[in-house]
Amino acid sequence: MTADANTRDIAIIGAGLIGTAWAALFAHHGFRVRLWDPHAAALDKAVGQIPGLLAQLAQIAEAKGGAEWITRCDRLDDAVAGAVLIQENAPENIPLKRALLAEIEEAMAVEAIIASSTLALTWSELAPGLREPARLITAHPFNPPHLVPLVELFGADDARLDRAEAIYRAADRMPVRLRKDATGHIANRLASALWREAVFMVQEGIADVEAIDAALVNGPGLRWSVLGAHMAYHLGGGAQGMAGYLAHLGPSQERRWAALGAPVLSPEVCAALIEGVETAAAGRSIAELEQDRDAALIALLRARAMKD
Repeated sequence: MTADANTRDIAIIGAGLIGTAWAALFAHHGFRVRLWDPHAAALDKAVGQIPGLLAQLAQIAEAKGGAEWITRCDRLDDAVAGAVLIQENAPENIPLKRALLAEIEEAMAVEAIIASSTLALTWSELAPGLREPARLITAHPFNPPHLVPLVELFGADDARLDRAEAIYRAADRMPVRLRKDATGHIANRLASALWREAVFMVQEGIADVEAIDAALVNGPGLRWSVLGAHMAYHLGGGAQGMAGYLAHLGPSQERRWAALGAPVLSPEVCAALIEGVETAAAGRSIAELEQDRDAALIALLRARAMKD
């Protein structure tokens, strides 16, 4: 089976939180989307959520498509056939994903791309189940994927990676490539390292949850929204940049690294974390917190668009 090289057909496999967001994103940017899930209830829920996600996207950029560009599919092969990109969003379970990927391979166009939205699993853990492993790439989005532009890519076929990048850029994403297969990709390794130290500070009584989060949001988090970690330290070195920073403040940095901890998620630490976030939430539900987060992300994205 082959696909028209000019087609804009995207298959979304799995209609959970991530798959639903992918479907809305691609439809908003004018792709024809076919959405499949083994559970009819999940498809029903996704169909109900998509208009709200499209409304959020419309606040950021003019819509090229809408809900009518999304077709609900009851059969996997109907969703996959002819698609140029097959975005797989199954749970993080290697046997389950391998079985699903093998089914996809049977129905896909030969030149199509299977993109796994895996959170922590690696390409090398998923690819062995395929007859042609090069058909697979990992394409890890950051949550919520319809708002946060990052997509982290890894695969064995540079040509497929090139085509995948072009598709994601057409959907206003920011793809970055890993040079080496790695658990947690790039961003989640960074996020995990940061949260480890945040948990350690709670464990050691250095500060409470609310204070730690406030310090991050109003300090480095604000700077990180426009500069990466390496570039921030480059600017921290003054006129000499990174070389100046390493020469003058490198020992200070090593002293801070040495003071970083390795927390244990003991019952006491878990209780402190739970109590801390409940205090910071101040009675707001998860849905309300998500609404607040999304509204702030939309405002930030609009501000960045005006700057560009």
